Amino acid sequence: MGQVNSSYVSDHQTWMNEQLEKNPQWSADQKAGRALWWDKKQTVDETARNAESRVAQKPYPYDVNFYGE
Repeated sequence: MGQVNSSYVSDHQTWMNEQLEKNPQWSADQKAGRALWWDKKQTVDETARNAESRVAQKPYPYDVNFYGE
């Protein structure tokens, strides 16, 4: 295998790093927002309800000729 250049930083990442240096409160805001929407523990009942409400997806929905409609 070849060597991986891990020193590359994209323009977007450079910009984000600069913005985070200028606005250090963003990190705390980001953590608060994540805790609000994603970092929540589920109860057994919630997990079961989510599993029951799952709808089966048709195979490969992007092939418009697959279903013969």
